Formats: sequence, C-alpha cells, structure tokens
Amino acid sequence: MPIDLSTQIAGVKLQSYLMNASGPQCTTFDELKRIAHSSSTAIVTKSCTLMPREGNPEPRYQNLPLGAIQSMGLPNLGYQAYLDMVPALKALNKPVVVSIAGFSISDNIEMIIAFQNSAVDLIEVNFSCPNIPGKAQIAYDFEQTDQALAAITALGNKPIGIKLAPYFDMAHFIAVANIIKKYPVKFITCINSIGNTLVIDPYTEQPIIKPKGGFGGLCGDYVKPIGLANVRAFRELLGNDVSIIGVGGIKSGTDAFEYLLAGADAVQIATSLEKEGLGCFARIEHELKAFMATKGYTQLSDAKGKLKPL
Repeated sequence: MPIDLSTQIAGVKLQSYLMNASGPQCTTFDELKRIAHSSSTAIVTKSCTLMPREGNPEPRYQNLPLGAIQSMGLPNLGYQAYLDMVPALKALNKPVVVSIAGFSISDNIEMIIAFQNSAVDLIEVNFSCPNIPGKAQIAYDFEQTDQALAAITALGNKPIGIKLAPYFDMAHFIAVANIIKKYPVKFITCINSIGNTLVIDPYTEQPIIKPKGGFGGLCGDYVKPIGLANVRAFRELLGNDVSIIGVGGIKSGTDAFEYLLAGADAVQIATSLEKEGLGCFARIEHELKAFMATKGYTQLSDAKGKLKPL
C-alpha cells in the first residue's frame, strides 16, 4: 500500500512531511540549490537581516553526543540577496520559505513588504533567535509579540508565520496562543533551540563555544521532548486554524511520527542535516513510511494529532 506523506502549510501544498529548518546549510544560493535537489519538501532560507552579517566569533558551533550547542549570531547575506534569489529558487520547483529576523519591528516591516512583493510561498518571521548579544527574544516578551504581530500581519496576502522559542509553563502557552488568535497568523514553527545553555569542558576549564561567555542554543535529541510538548500544547490551544511545523531533535522516522501524533502538519530538520548531510531527508522519509506501514496508516491524517491518552 503506498504511503502518502503530502501535506500543506497555510494552504501551500507540500509533497512530503520533511523540510530543512532555517539554520544549517541554507545561507548561500548553492546551499539552497542542494536542498532543492534533496528530498526536503521545501526550500527554507537562513534567517535574514536587513544588512549582511558575519555572525558571532568562532568557535560558535560544537557537536555534542546527543545534538549540538551553537551561537551563530545570524550570519547571512542580507535580505536583498535572498530577495534577488527568489526567481532562481522558485525555478527549482519547490515551495520557497523565506525566514526573516529583524532586530526591530521596523526591520521586519521593511523585509516583509519586500518579500510580500516577491514570489516566495511562505514568510517565517523568527521571533526566537537567542544568540544576539544585547537583543531579547521577542517570543519571551508577550507585549512585544503582540505589537509585532499587529504590525507584520497587515502587510500583504502571503501567509505569515512565526518561529517561536520553547515555552515551559502552561500559562505562557495560553498567553501566546491568545495573542496569536488575535491576528491572521497562518502557521507557527516550534521550537527554536533552547537558548542560553552552557556546556563546559572540565579539562580546559572553559566553555566549548566563544560567544556570550559560552552561552548558546541547545539543539538535537536533548530538545525533542520540549519540541513535542510545544507542538502538542499549541495544537490543543489553537485547534486546526493555524498550521504547525514541528522542529527539534528529529533524526529518525519514529521521531517524525511522534511529532505527527502531537499534531504537527510538517516538520523541519536542522541538527541531523548538519551532522549527516542532505541524505537525512530521504532516510527519515523512508523510515517514516515504513513505520506508518507497520501501523496500517496510509496518510498523515490517519495519525495527525491523534495522541492517545494513557
């Protein structure tokens, strides 16, 4: 029995369940072209800023046994470069998701207006980069989240979504969901890395990354239970009105299936892409189909959001 992994985010049809996350290997046109030629169902860009950025000092990324810690600091080519790439990216015949990360509401407005007038399919606004010295994450400031959404959701007809930080308190899930419900937010992506974690090398007596005294975003297996909880909480609070993209620690087909049960409409892959390379998409897709087959499931809707009570 063929297994159908097609899905949609905010009305944009996707052939499969898995795409790259904004982060690793998606900064240059060559990298984005390689993603297009992989089994990723969409092309997601690096989070772009108004001006090009070198990012934080190195070392700023280190692998860990179950993931990674990083404090990249949004190295990117500047939004104009990605705007100029859009026609060539669209010619690769996959949906294009542009990720933007302004340092102010006015930055985001300028970039969103530009991309609203382009051929991109989805606009993902990053409210949750934890690695910019001196800059708070919008996602943890609910008043700022409210103000930003009021401004950015009124700028055009292309679907706008937000990439959220991980939340840990039910009151926070409820507060954020209530803000999201006030505006035409079409999708959310959760979670970004867990910000401001610290890994210490006891032998050198130093942190293992340089920026911010070693504080960085934790990624990979470590964050999967948190990603699952965020997807589940928001699915229950938002119903089916908002598409949800799950991210965090997906390195196998069963990981992806767990996100499906929690209610994710699609998933993004970051750390596995960084560690394994572009083959991770085809491998995880194959494993997901094989696992669904053992359950007798033939399409995502057979299991999506259908976490069973214990």
